[in-house]
Amino acid sequence: MWRIGVILMKELVRCFIGYRVNWKKLLFVGAILTISGIVFQMFRLPYAPNTWFLMPPIRVSSYEPLNGTIPLKEALTEARAEQFQVIPAAPIVSVNSSIKLIESVPVEQKRVTTPSRRKSTSRRRKKNIKPDVKPKVLPPPPPPRKTLPYHLQRYIWSLSPNEALVYAKKEIEHAPVVVDDPDLFTPLFQNVSVFKRSYELMEMILKVFIYPDGARPIFHEPHLRGIYASEGWFMKLMEANRQFVTRDPEKAHLFYLPYSARQLEMALYVPESHNMKPLSIFLRDYVNMIAAKYPFWNRTHGSDHFLVACHDWGPYTVTEHEELAKKTIKALCNADQSEGIFVAGKDVSLPETTIRTPRRPLRNVGGNRVSQRPILAFFAGNMHGRVRPTLLKYWNDKDEDMKIYGPLPNRVSRQMTYVQHMKSSKYCICPMGYEVNSPRIVEAIYYECVPVIIADNFVLPFSEVLDWSAFSVVVAEKDIPNLKEILLAIPLRRYLKMQINVKMVQKHFLWNPRPIRYDLFHMILHSIWFNRLSQIQIPSS
Repeated sequence: MWRIGVILMKELVRCFIGYRVNWKKLLFVGAILTISGIVFQMFRLPYAPNTWFLMPPIRVSSYEPLNGTIPLKEALTEARAEQFQVIPAAPIVSVNSSIKLIESVPVEQKRVTTPSRRKSTSRRRKKNIKPDVKPKVLPPPPPPRKTLPYHLQRYIWSLSPNEALVYAKKEIEHAPVVVDDPDLFTPLFQNVSVFKRSYELMEMILKVFIYPDGARPIFHEPHLRGIYASEGWFMKLMEANRQFVTRDPEKAHLFYLPYSARQLEMALYVPESHNMKPLSIFLRDYVNMIAAKYPFWNRTHGSDHFLVACHDWGPYTVTEHEELAKKTIKALCNADQSEGIFVAGKDVSLPETTIRTPRRPLRNVGGNRVSQRPILAFFAGNMHGRVRPTLLKYWNDKDEDMKIYGPLPNRVSRQMTYVQHMKSSKYCICPMGYEVNSPRIVEAIYYECVPVIIADNFVLPFSEVLDWSAFSVVVAEKDIPNLKEILLAIPLRRYLKMQINVKMVQKHFLWNPRPIRYDLFHMILHSIWFNRLSQIQIPSS
Protein backbone atom coordinates (compact mmCIF):
# COMPACT_ATOMS: atom_id res chain seq x y z
CA MET A 1 0.00 0.00 0.00
CA TRP A 2 2.77 2.41 0.90
CA ARG A 3 4.44 1.67 -2.43
CA ILE A 4 1.30 2.83 -4.29
CA GLY A 5 1.37 6.02 -2.26
CA VAL A 6 4.98 6.69 -3.23
CA ILE A 7 4.24 6.10 -6.93
CA LEU A 8 1.29 8.50 -6.81
CA MET A 9 3.38 11.13 -5.11
CA LYS A 10 6.06 10.85 -7.82
CA GLU A 11 3.43 11.19 -10.61
CA LEU A 12 1.92 14.22 -8.95
CA VAL A 13 5.30 15.92 -8.66
CA ARG A 14 6.11 15.14 -12.33
CA CYS A 15 2.71 16.40 -13.62
CA PHE A 16 2.66 19.59 -11.67
CA ILE A 17 6.21 20.74 -12.25
CA GLY A 18 5.95 24.37 -13.24
CA TYR A 19 2.47 24.74 -11.80
CA ARG A 20 1.50 26.18 -8.50
CA VAL A 21 0.88 23.32 -6.04
CA ASN A 22 -1.72 23.36 -3.29
CA TRP A 23 0.44 21.78 -0.60
CA LYS A 24 -2.37 21.59 1.95
CA LYS A 25 -4.45 19.35 -0.31
CA LEU A 26 -1.40 17.30 -1.24
CA LEU A 27 -0.45 16.66 2.38
CA PHE A 28 -4.06 15.79 3.19
CA VAL A 29 -4.15 13.16 0.42
CA GLY A 30 -0.81 11.76 1.62
CA ALA A 31 -2.06 11.50 5.21
CA ILE A 32 -5.20 9.66 4.05
CA LEU A 33 -3.09 7.16 2.09
CA THR A 34 -0.76 6.60 5.04
CA ILE A 35 -3.62 5.99 7.50
CA SER A 36 -5.22 3.60 5.03
CA GLY A 37 -1.98 1.64 4.77
CA ILE A 38 -1.63 1.36 8.55
CA VAL A 39 -5.24 0.19 8.97
CA PHE A 40 -4.72 -2.40 6.25
CA GLN A 41 -1.62 -3.74 7.95
CA MET A 42 -3.43 -3.98 11.30
CA PHE A 43 -6.00 -6.32 9.83
CA ARG A 44 -3.49 -8.27 7.81
CA LEU A 45 -0.60 -8.91 10.26
CA PRO A 46 -0.80 -10.92 13.54
CA TYR A 47 1.04 -8.20 15.50
CA ALA A 48 0.82 -4.50 16.15
CA PRO A 49 2.19 -2.02 13.52
CA ASN A 50 4.51 -0.33 16.00
CA THR A 51 6.42 -3.55 16.40
CA TRP A 52 6.42 -3.98 12.63
CA PHE A 53 8.22 -0.68 12.20
CA LEU A 54 10.56 -1.25 15.18
CA MET A 55 11.14 -4.97 14.78
CA PRO A 56 14.13 -6.21 16.82
CA PRO A 57 16.39 -8.87 15.29
CA ILE A 58 15.56 -12.49 16.02
CA ARG A 59 18.33 -14.57 17.60
CA VAL A 60 18.20 -18.35 17.64
CA SER A 61 21.02 -19.92 19.64
CA SER A 62 21.03 -23.29 17.88
CA TYR A 63 19.54 -25.11 14.96
CA GLU A 64 18.34 -27.81 17.35
CA PRO A 65 14.68 -27.76 18.28
CA LEU A 66 13.61 -26.12 21.52
CA ASN A 67 13.32 -28.73 24.29
CA GLY A 68 13.97 -31.40 21.69
CA THR A 69 10.42 -31.31 20.23
CA ILE A 70 9.82 -28.02 18.33
CA PRO A 71 11.29 -27.76 14.80
CA LEU A 72 13.32 -24.72 13.78
CA LYS A 73 10.49 -22.98 11.88
CA GLU A 74 8.21 -23.18 14.90
CA ALA A 75 11.08 -22.04 17.12
CA LEU A 76 11.44 -18.89 15.01
CA THR A 77 7.69 -18.30 15.26
CA GLU A 78 7.81 -18.60 19.02
CA ALA A 79 10.87 -16.37 19.33
CA ARG A 80 9.24 -13.70 17.16
CA ALA A 81 6.00 -13.91 19.10
CA GLU A 82 7.81 -13.47 22.43
CA GLN A 83 9.69 -10.43 21.19
CA PHE A 84 6.60 -8.72 19.81
CA GLN A 85 4.50 -8.86 23.03
CA VAL A 86 1.68 -10.50 21.12
CA ILE A 87 -1.76 -8.92 21.20
CA PRO A 88 -4.69 -11.15 22.29
CA ALA A 89 -5.57 -12.04 18.68
CA ALA A 90 -2.11 -13.50 18.15
CA PRO A 91 -1.05 -17.05 19.09
CA ILE A 92 0.26 -17.69 22.61
CA VAL A 93 2.87 -20.44 22.87
CA SER A 94 4.21 -21.76 26.17
CA VAL A 95 6.50 -24.65 27.09
CA ASN A 96 5.65 -26.57 30.26
CA SER A 97 7.74 -28.93 32.37
CA SER A 98 6.76 -31.98 30.34
CA ILE A 99 8.11 -30.32 27.18
CA LYS A 100 4.76 -30.06 25.37
CA LEU A 101 3.22 -27.10 23.56
CA ILE A 102 -0.02 -25.48 24.68
CA GLU A 103 -1.46 -23.33 21.91
CA SER A 104 -4.56 -21.21 22.26
CA VAL A 105 -4.61 -20.11 18.58
CA PRO A 106 -2.76 -21.83 15.73
CA VAL A 107 0.39 -20.02 14.63
CA GLU A 108 0.39 -18.75 11.06
CA GLN A 109 3.77 -20.11 10.15
CA LYS A 110 3.52 -18.89 6.54
CA ARG A 111 4.18 -15.31 7.71
CA VAL A 112 7.58 -16.29 9.09
CA THR A 113 10.24 -15.89 6.44
CA THR A 114 13.90 -16.70 6.68
CA PRO A 115 16.67 -16.32 4.13
CA SER A 116 16.75 -19.10 1.54
CA ARG A 117 20.22 -20.21 2.67
CA ARG A 118 19.00 -20.78 6.22
CA LYS A 119 15.96 -22.67 4.95
CA SER A 120 18.09 -25.16 3.06
CA THR A 121 20.40 -25.58 6.04
CA SER A 122 17.51 -26.13 8.43
CA ARG A 123 15.95 -28.72 6.10
CA ARG A 124 19.19 -30.67 5.92
CA ARG A 125 19.59 -30.61 9.68
CA LYS A 126 15.95 -31.39 10.41
CA LYS A 127 16.32 -34.65 8.50
CA ASN A 128 18.64 -35.91 11.22
CA ILE A 129 16.25 -34.91 14.04
CA LYS A 130 14.08 -37.68 15.42
CA PRO A 131 10.91 -36.04 16.75
CA ASP A 132 9.95 -38.97 18.98
CA VAL A 133 13.31 -39.32 20.70
CA LYS A 134 13.19 -38.22 24.32
CA PRO A 135 15.67 -35.54 25.35
CA LYS A 136 18.83 -36.97 26.86
CA VAL A 137 18.79 -36.84 30.64
CA LEU A 138 22.15 -35.70 31.93
CA PRO A 139 23.40 -37.12 35.23
CA PRO A 140 23.11 -34.79 38.20
CA PRO A 141 26.18 -32.69 38.92
CA PRO A 142 28.53 -34.03 41.58
CA PRO A 143 27.70 -32.91 45.10
CA PRO A 144 29.61 -29.82 46.19
CA ARG A 145 32.45 -30.14 48.63
CA LYS A 146 31.73 -29.08 52.16
CA THR A 147 33.20 -25.68 52.97
CA LEU A 148 34.93 -25.15 56.31
CA PRO A 149 34.79 -22.15 58.58
CA TYR A 150 37.93 -20.10 58.21
CA HIS A 151 39.03 -20.57 61.81
CA LEU A 152 38.85 -24.37 61.42
CA GLN A 153 40.83 -24.21 58.19
CA ARG A 154 43.53 -22.18 59.91
CA TYR A 155 43.65 -24.67 62.77
CA ILE A 156 44.05 -27.65 60.41
CA TRP A 157 46.72 -25.85 58.38
CA SER A 158 48.67 -25.15 61.57
CA LEU A 159 48.93 -28.86 62.41
CA SER A 160 51.87 -31.00 61.42
CA PRO A 161 51.05 -34.06 59.26
CA ASN A 162 51.08 -36.43 62.25
CA GLU A 163 48.98 -34.07 64.37
CA ALA A 164 46.48 -33.75 61.54
CA LEU A 165 46.14 -37.55 61.32
CA VAL A 166 45.56 -37.78 65.07
CA TYR A 167 42.94 -35.04 64.82
CA ALA A 168 41.21 -36.88 61.96
CA LYS A 169 41.14 -40.18 63.83
CA LYS A 170 39.58 -38.53 66.88
CA GLU A 171 36.96 -36.87 64.70
CA ILE A 172 36.05 -40.18 63.06
CA GLU A 173 35.69 -41.92 66.41
CA HIS A 174 33.14 -39.26 67.36
CA ALA A 175 31.46 -39.01 63.98
CA PRO A 176 27.95 -37.48 64.04
CA VAL A 177 25.19 -39.96 63.29
CA VAL A 178 23.97 -39.95 59.69
CA VAL A 179 20.50 -41.42 59.18
CA ASP A 180 19.93 -40.39 55.58
CA ASP A 181 22.24 -38.63 53.17
CA PRO A 182 21.32 -37.35 49.68
CA ASP A 183 24.71 -38.35 48.23
CA LEU A 184 25.15 -41.76 49.89
CA PHE A 185 22.85 -44.79 49.88
CA THR A 186 22.87 -45.93 53.49
CA PRO A 187 22.20 -49.71 53.00
CA LEU A 188 25.47 -50.08 51.08
CA PHE A 189 27.69 -49.18 54.03
CA GLN A 190 28.73 -50.88 57.20
CA ASN A 191 28.63 -47.53 58.97
CA VAL A 192 27.68 -44.62 56.75
CA SER A 193 28.36 -42.11 59.55
CA VAL A 194 31.99 -43.20 59.87
CA PHE A 195 32.50 -43.27 56.10
CA LYS A 196 30.99 -39.83 55.54
CA ARG A 197 33.05 -38.21 58.28
CA SER A 198 36.24 -39.94 57.15
CA TYR A 199 35.65 -38.91 53.54
CA GLU A 200 35.02 -35.28 54.53
CA LEU A 201 38.21 -35.21 56.57
CA MET A 202 40.15 -36.70 53.66
CA GLU A 203 38.94 -33.83 51.47
CA MET A 204 39.90 -31.29 54.14
CA ILE A 205 43.28 -32.64 55.17
CA LEU A 206 44.93 -35.21 52.91
CA LYS A 207 48.04 -34.27 50.92
CA VAL A 208 50.02 -36.77 48.86
CA PHE A 209 53.59 -36.40 47.66
CA ILE A 210 54.43 -38.28 44.44
CA TYR A 211 58.08 -39.22 44.04
CA PRO A 212 59.35 -37.75 40.75
CA ASP A 213 62.11 -40.37 40.52
CA GLY A 214 61.98 -43.37 38.22
CA ALA A 215 62.34 -43.75 34.47
CA ARG A 216 59.60 -44.55 32.01
CA PRO A 217 57.94 -46.84 31.10
CA ILE A 218 57.95 -48.54 34.52
CA PHE A 219 57.34 -45.27 36.37
CA HIS A 220 54.96 -42.42 35.54
CA GLU A 221 53.55 -44.15 32.45
CA PRO A 222 50.04 -45.50 33.14
CA HIS A 223 48.73 -48.58 31.35
CA LEU A 224 45.07 -47.73 30.67
CA ARG A 225 43.75 -50.74 28.75
CA GLY A 226 42.87 -54.33 29.67
CA ILE A 227 42.20 -56.18 32.91
CA TYR A 228 45.09 -54.50 34.76
CA ALA A 229 43.96 -50.96 33.92
CA SER A 230 43.03 -50.01 37.50
CA GLU A 231 46.64 -49.28 38.48
CA GLY A 232 47.14 -47.16 35.37
CA TRP A 233 43.94 -45.15 35.78
CA PHE A 234 44.76 -44.42 39.42
CA MET A 235 48.27 -43.29 38.45
CA LYS A 236 46.94 -41.08 35.64
CA LEU A 237 44.31 -39.39 37.79
CA MET A 238 46.56 -39.11 40.86
CA GLU A 239 49.38 -37.37 38.98
CA ALA A 240 46.91 -34.96 37.36
CA ASN A 241 45.16 -34.16 40.65
CA ARG A 242 45.50 -30.72 42.22
CA GLN A 243 43.35 -31.14 45.28
CA PHE A 244 45.35 -33.86 47.03
CA VAL A 245 48.83 -33.67 45.48
CA THR A 246 51.47 -31.47 47.07
CA ARG A 247 54.95 -30.63 45.85
CA ASP A 248 56.16 -30.04 49.38
CA PRO A 249 56.93 -33.43 50.99
CA GLU A 250 57.06 -31.82 54.44
CA LYS A 251 53.30 -31.22 54.19
CA ALA A 252 52.47 -34.71 52.95
CA HIS A 253 50.50 -37.29 54.91
CA LEU A 254 51.09 -40.04 52.33
CA PHE A 255 53.83 -40.80 49.78
CA TYR A 256 53.02 -42.48 46.46
CA LEU A 257 55.43 -44.87 44.69
CA PRO A 258 54.27 -44.31 41.08
CA TYR A 259 55.21 -47.59 39.40
CA SER A 260 53.16 -49.93 37.22
CA ALA A 261 53.34 -53.66 37.90
CA ARG A 262 52.09 -54.30 34.37
CA GLN A 263 54.83 -52.13 32.84
CA LEU A 264 57.36 -53.78 35.15
CA GLU A 265 56.37 -57.20 33.85
CA MET A 266 56.50 -56.10 30.20
CA ALA A 267 59.93 -54.49 30.64
CA LEU A 268 61.77 -57.06 32.76
CA TYR A 269 60.06 -60.44 32.67
CA VAL A 270 61.61 -63.10 30.46
CA PRO A 271 58.76 -65.08 28.82
CA GLU A 272 58.41 -68.70 29.91
CA SER A 273 61.11 -68.24 32.56
CA HIS A 274 58.62 -68.36 35.48
CA ASN A 275 61.10 -66.19 37.37
CA MET A 276 59.72 -63.06 39.01
CA LYS A 277 62.80 -62.34 41.12
CA PRO A 278 64.28 -59.75 38.69
CA LEU A 279 61.07 -57.72 39.11
CA SER A 280 61.22 -57.73 42.91
CA ILE A 281 64.97 -56.94 42.89
CA PHE A 282 64.35 -53.95 40.63
CA LEU A 283 61.67 -52.62 42.99
CA ARG A 284 63.89 -53.27 46.02
CA ASP A 285 66.66 -51.20 44.48
CA TYR A 286 64.22 -48.39 43.70
CA VAL A 287 63.02 -48.22 47.32
CA ASN A 288 66.61 -48.25 48.59
CA MET A 289 67.39 -45.34 46.27
CA ILE A 290 64.35 -43.42 47.57
CA ALA A 291 65.37 -44.11 51.18
CA ALA A 292 68.91 -42.86 50.53
CA LYS A 293 67.86 -39.75 48.64
CA TYR A 294 64.97 -38.60 50.86
CA PRO A 295 64.49 -38.74 54.65
CA PHE A 296 60.81 -39.67 54.54
CA TRP A 297 61.01 -43.44 54.13
CA ASN A 298 63.35 -43.94 57.09
CA ARG A 299 61.24 -41.65 59.25
CA THR A 300 58.37 -44.18 59.34
CA HIS A 301 60.03 -47.23 57.72
CA GLY A 302 57.62 -46.84 54.83
CA SER A 303 54.36 -47.03 56.79
CA ASP A 304 53.11 -43.74 55.29
CA HIS A 305 54.05 -44.85 51.73
CA PHE A 306 51.73 -46.68 49.35
CA LEU A 307 51.77 -48.41 45.99
CA VAL A 308 48.98 -49.45 43.62
CA ALA A 309 49.40 -52.69 41.63
CA CYS A 310 46.69 -54.61 39.81
CA HIS A 311 48.79 -57.26 38.11
CA ASP A 312 48.43 -60.79 39.51
CA TRP A 313 52.13 -60.63 40.36
CA GLY A 314 51.76 -57.39 42.31
CA PRO A 315 52.19 -59.00 45.75
CA TYR A 316 55.27 -60.93 44.62
CA THR A 317 57.16 -57.87 43.38
CA VAL A 318 57.59 -56.55 46.94
CA THR A 319 59.04 -59.64 48.63
CA GLU A 320 62.73 -58.69 48.29
CA HIS A 321 62.34 -55.63 50.53
CA GLU A 322 61.16 -56.42 54.04
CA GLU A 323 59.80 -52.99 54.95
CA LEU A 324 58.11 -52.64 51.57
CA ALA A 325 56.35 -55.97 52.09
CA LYS A 326 55.38 -55.52 55.75
CA LYS A 327 55.06 -51.79 56.42
CA THR A 328 53.95 -50.11 53.18
CA ILE A 329 50.24 -49.78 52.34
CA LYS A 330 49.70 -51.95 49.27
CA ALA A 331 46.61 -51.46 47.08
CA LEU A 332 46.43 -54.82 45.29
CA CYS A 333 43.93 -56.50 43.01
CA ASN A 334 45.32 -59.85 44.17
CA ALA A 335 44.07 -59.38 47.72
CA ASP A 336 44.69 -62.94 48.96
CA GLN A 337 45.11 -62.93 52.71
CA SER A 338 46.14 -66.60 52.83
CA GLU A 339 49.63 -65.95 51.37
CA GLY A 340 50.82 -63.65 54.15
CA ILE A 341 51.65 -60.69 51.87
CA PHE A 342 48.29 -58.90 51.84
CA VAL A 343 47.33 -57.75 55.35
CA ALA A 344 43.65 -56.96 55.82
CA GLY A 345 43.12 -53.67 57.66
CA LYS A 346 46.46 -52.25 56.49
CA ASP A 347 46.45 -53.03 52.78
CA VAL A 348 43.69 -52.15 50.32
CA SER A 349 41.79 -54.50 48.01
CA LEU A 350 41.90 -52.81 44.60
CA PRO A 351 38.92 -53.45 42.25
CA GLU A 352 40.00 -55.08 39.00
CA THR A 353 38.35 -53.32 36.08
CA THR A 354 38.48 -54.25 32.41
CA ILE A 355 38.86 -51.16 30.22
CA ARG A 356 38.53 -51.92 26.52
CA THR A 357 38.32 -48.33 25.26
CA PRO A 358 40.38 -45.85 27.35
CA ARG A 359 38.63 -42.89 25.69
CA ARG A 360 35.27 -44.27 26.79
CA PRO A 361 35.84 -46.12 30.08
CA LEU A 362 32.10 -46.09 30.90
CA ARG A 363 31.02 -47.75 27.65
CA ASN A 364 28.10 -50.22 27.97
CA VAL A 365 27.47 -49.37 31.62
CA GLY A 366 23.88 -50.21 32.55
CA GLY A 367 21.64 -53.25 32.29
CA ASN A 368 18.17 -54.60 31.65
CA ARG A 369 15.22 -54.45 34.01
CA VAL A 370 14.52 -57.39 36.29
CA SER A 371 11.64 -58.51 34.04
CA GLN A 372 14.11 -58.76 31.14
CA ARG A 373 16.54 -61.07 32.92
CA PRO A 374 15.36 -64.62 32.12
CA ILE A 375 18.70 -66.31 32.89
CA LEU A 376 19.21 -67.38 36.50
CA ALA A 377 23.03 -67.47 36.42
CA PHE A 378 25.74 -66.93 33.78
CA PHE A 379 29.48 -67.47 33.44
CA ALA A 380 31.84 -67.70 30.48
CA GLY A 381 35.62 -67.59 30.60
CA ASN A 382 38.92 -69.38 30.19
CA MET A 383 39.63 -72.50 32.21
CA HIS A 384 42.45 -71.73 34.61
CA GLY A 385 42.84 -71.98 38.34
CA ARG A 386 41.23 -74.50 40.67
CA VAL A 387 37.65 -73.18 40.79
CA ARG A 388 36.53 -72.81 37.18
CA PRO A 389 37.03 -76.47 36.14
CA THR A 390 34.95 -77.50 39.14
CA LEU A 391 32.24 -75.03 38.16
CA LEU A 392 32.07 -76.47 34.64
CA LYS A 393 32.14 -80.02 35.91
CA TYR A 394 28.89 -79.53 37.82
CA TRP A 395 27.02 -76.99 35.71
CA ASN A 396 28.17 -76.97 32.08
CA ASP A 397 25.15 -78.03 29.95
CA LYS A 398 23.49 -79.46 33.05
CA ASP A 399 20.62 -77.01 33.54
CA GLU A 400 18.71 -74.58 31.30
CA ASP A 401 18.66 -71.93 34.02
CA MET A 402 22.43 -72.11 34.54
CA LYS A 403 24.32 -70.77 31.51
CA ILE A 404 27.81 -71.93 32.46
CA TYR A 405 30.44 -72.12 29.72
CA GLY A 406 34.16 -72.13 29.16
CA PRO A 407 35.05 -69.61 26.47
CA LEU A 408 31.69 -68.49 25.05
CA PRO A 409 30.94 -70.79 22.05
CA ASN A 410 30.47 -69.15 18.64
CA ARG A 411 27.03 -70.71 18.24
CA VAL A 412 25.97 -68.96 21.44
CA SER A 413 27.75 -65.62 20.90
CA ARG A 414 26.15 -65.24 17.46
CA GLN A 415 22.75 -65.11 19.16
CA MET A 416 23.74 -63.21 22.31
CA THR A 417 27.06 -61.56 23.13
CA TYR A 418 28.94 -61.85 26.42
CA VAL A 419 27.75 -58.42 27.56
CA GLN A 420 24.15 -59.19 26.57
CA HIS A 421 24.31 -62.40 28.61
CA MET A 422 25.39 -60.44 31.70
CA LYS A 423 22.69 -57.84 31.14
CA SER A 424 20.07 -60.61 30.80
CA SER A 425 21.05 -62.60 33.90
CA LYS A 426 19.87 -62.27 37.48
CA TYR A 427 23.16 -63.53 38.92
CA CYS A 428 26.63 -63.34 37.36
CA ILE A 429 29.07 -65.98 38.57
CA CYS A 430 32.51 -64.52 39.43
CA PRO A 431 34.92 -67.38 40.16
CA MET A 432 38.60 -66.81 40.83
CA GLY A 433 41.15 -67.65 38.13
CA TYR A 434 44.82 -68.24 38.84
CA GLU A 435 44.47 -65.71 41.64
CA VAL A 436 41.53 -64.75 43.86
CA ASN A 437 40.67 -61.54 42.00
CA SER A 438 38.38 -61.35 38.98
CA PRO A 439 37.31 -58.44 36.74
CA ARG A 440 33.84 -60.04 36.48
CA ILE A 441 32.89 -58.63 39.88
CA VAL A 442 33.06 -55.04 38.63
CA GLU A 443 31.66 -56.08 35.23
CA ALA A 444 28.59 -57.51 36.97
CA ILE A 445 28.14 -54.23 38.85
CA TYR A 446 28.47 -52.27 35.60
CA TYR A 447 25.75 -54.41 33.96
CA GLU A 448 23.53 -54.35 37.09
CA CYS A 449 23.78 -58.09 37.61
CA VAL A 450 24.10 -59.39 41.20
CA PRO A 451 27.66 -60.82 41.49
CA VAL A 452 28.14 -64.31 42.93
CA ILE A 453 31.73 -64.42 44.22
CA ILE A 454 33.51 -67.77 44.50
CA ALA A 455 37.01 -67.18 45.87
CA ASP A 456 38.03 -68.31 49.33
CA ASN A 457 40.43 -66.00 51.19
CA PHE A 458 39.61 -63.04 48.91
CA VAL A 459 39.30 -59.69 50.70
CA LEU A 460 36.56 -57.83 48.82
CA PRO A 461 37.27 -54.27 47.59
CA PHE A 462 36.45 -51.47 50.05
CA SER A 463 35.28 -54.04 52.60
CA GLU A 464 36.39 -51.65 55.35
CA VAL A 465 33.41 -49.44 54.48
CA LEU A 466 31.06 -51.33 52.10
CA ASP A 467 28.65 -54.08 53.18
CA TRP A 468 29.00 -56.57 50.32
CA SER A 469 26.16 -58.76 51.62
CA ALA A 470 23.77 -55.95 50.58
CA PHE A 471 24.52 -56.31 46.86
CA SER A 472 26.34 -59.62 46.28
CA VAL A 473 26.37 -63.32 47.16
CA VAL A 474 29.52 -65.01 48.44
CA VAL A 475 29.65 -68.78 47.90
CA ALA A 476 32.34 -71.03 49.36
CA GLU A 477 34.28 -73.13 46.85
CA LYS A 478 33.07 -76.34 48.50
CA ASP A 479 29.44 -75.33 47.86
CA ILE A 480 29.73 -75.18 44.04
CA PRO A 481 27.67 -78.41 43.64
CA ASN A 482 24.79 -76.68 45.48
CA LEU A 483 25.05 -73.40 43.57
CA LYS A 484 21.57 -73.45 42.02
CA GLU A 485 19.90 -74.38 45.30
CA ILE A 486 21.71 -71.53 47.05
CA LEU A 487 20.52 -69.01 44.46
CA LEU A 488 16.93 -70.28 44.38
CA ALA A 489 16.79 -70.13 48.17
CA ILE A 490 17.21 -66.34 48.05
CA PRO A 491 13.72 -64.80 48.44
CA LEU A 492 12.49 -62.61 45.59
CA ARG A 493 12.22 -59.60 47.89
CA ARG A 494 15.86 -59.92 48.93
CA TYR A 495 16.98 -60.33 45.31
CA LEU A 496 15.10 -57.18 44.30
CA LYS A 497 16.79 -55.26 47.11
CA MET A 498 20.21 -56.56 46.06
CA GLN A 499 19.58 -55.63 42.44
CA ILE A 500 18.62 -52.09 43.45
CA ASN A 501 21.71 -51.91 45.64
CA VAL A 502 23.89 -52.99 42.71
CA LYS A 503 22.59 -50.01 40.75
CA MET A 504 23.25 -47.69 43.68
CA VAL A 505 26.79 -48.97 44.36
CA GLN A 506 27.70 -48.64 40.70
CA LYS A 507 28.86 -45.02 41.01
CA HIS A 508 31.56 -46.10 43.50
CA PHE A 509 33.17 -48.33 40.84
CA LEU A 510 33.24 -45.97 37.85
CA TRP A 511 36.39 -44.50 36.31
CA ASN A 512 35.52 -40.95 35.33
CA PRO A 513 38.00 -39.14 33.04
CA ARG A 514 37.52 -36.22 35.41
CA PRO A 515 37.05 -37.67 38.89
CA ILE A 516 33.93 -36.77 40.85
CA ARG A 517 33.19 -37.31 44.52
CA TYR A 518 32.68 -40.92 45.67
CA ASP A 519 33.79 -42.44 42.33
CA LEU A 520 36.37 -45.23 42.02
CA PHE A 521 39.41 -42.96 42.15
CA HIS A 522 38.21 -41.32 45.35
CA MET A 523 37.12 -44.63 46.90
CA ILE A 524 40.59 -46.13 46.38
CA LEU A 525 42.25 -43.02 47.80
CA HIS A 526 39.85 -43.05 50.74
CA SER A 527 40.62 -46.69 51.55
CA ILE A 528 44.35 -45.87 51.58
CA TRP A 529 43.66 -42.85 53.81
CA PHE A 530 41.32 -44.86 56.07
CA ASN A 531 43.81 -47.71 56.54
CA ARG A 532 46.60 -45.25 57.24
CA LEU A 533 44.48 -43.73 60.01
CA SER A 534 43.92 -47.20 61.47
CA GLN A 535 47.67 -47.38 62.16
CA ILE A 536 47.74 -44.07 64.02
CA GLN A 537 47.95 -44.31 67.79
CA ILE A 538 46.13 -41.61 69.73
CA PRO A 539 48.38 -40.47 72.60
CA SER A 540 46.82 -40.85 76.02
CA SER A 541 46.45 -37.52 77.80
